[in-house]
Amino acid sequence: MTEASPIPSVPLHGIRVHRVTMEDTLDILDRFIRQGGPHHVITLDASMCVTAGEDSDLKRIIEKADLITPDSSGVLWACSRLGQPLTERVSGVEIVERLCSLSPQLGYKLFFFGAAPGIAESAAEKMRARYPGCQIVDTRDGFFKPEDESAIVEQIRVANPDVLCVAMGIPKQEKFIDRHRTDLGIPVMIGVGGTFDVFSGTVKRAPMWMQRANLEWLYRLYKNPRKIGKVMTLPRFVWKTLRSSK
Repeated sequence: MTEASPIPSVPLHGIRVHRVTMEDTLDILDRFIRQGGPHHVITLDASMCVTAGEDSDLKRIIEKADLITPDSSGVLWACSRLGQPLTERVSGVEIVERLCSLSPQLGYKLFFFGAAPGIAESAAEKMRARYPGCQIVDTRDGFFKPEDESAIVEQIRVANPDVLCVAMGIPKQEKFIDRHRTDLGIPVMIGVGGTFDVFSGTVKRAPMWMQRANLEWLYRLYKNPRKIGKVMTLPRFVWKTLRSSK
């Protein structure tokens, strides 16, 4: 994939997902950072596919995103079932960790925005300890009043990161990025869901055997039953895929 060539994509339930590996993704993000902003990166999972079918604003945001990675085993299964197999899952939590690991060497500056009070700060501390020299230039929790939003945007602008990681859940994080895409002008802006909870240790990832068996969603539901609403989108996603593959 050269810098001038478009990123290959496949259709999925009225939207699209790019045919990329993790290494492809890191190369593309490096290019975005060197080019300057703004670029919106979306990590697409099955629940977002279902939500986009009911939320025209989210669908519009996905359609104009600069990079859409396959961030769930459900998306991989559906693309394979529909005759457009993808190589691997490229999740938000793993993208952000890889960027943190490359930050000391390549100088990437990251901003962690979102999650409950104290979580983004704790996540940043853990990443700096794990990857000495990692430049997480500032943090801000995701609990704020509408009238505070302009001040938060200014805080992010002053920090001048290369990568803005927004952890407020689907579709709130995508809509925040889209709303401020132009005035922020950050090279890479990405919605990362529960990533800071994982980094901070507040939420642990599933055991490796469950990750390999594509059962991480079940582990997350066991640990946090409040995610049942998100999990309940999966049968609808499966049904839509089976119906489309006939």
